[in-house]
Amino acid sequence: MTTALPAQLTLRDAQSALEGLSAGLAASAGEAVWQIDAGALTQLDTSAIAVLLECRRLAAAQKRTLELLNPPARLVELARLYGVEGLIGAPAAASQDSGAA
Repeated sequence: MTTALPAQLTLRDAQSALEGLSAGLAASAGEAVWQIDAGALTQLDTSAIAVLLECRRLAAAQKRTLELLNPPARLVELARLYGVEGLIGAPAAASQDSGAA
């Protein structure tokens, strides 16, 4: 089961987004990998990174791996800027592609 990020994830949206993502984590109990689809994400700020880092912490507490699907280039750029691209589960190809643009 894949959990989806909302279209907007800024400071104003962070708490409600995290609550929805936590519900997604609970719904996918028993799976070794928690997948979060970021394909709909169009408006974001650094709060998106904080939310994803918290998701990683929640997944790790359940001995699960976080996998981020379809991350927008801006999200990957912010993650790279803060040095956390590997921590938020972004695929290596997305990290390399955004660097080439």
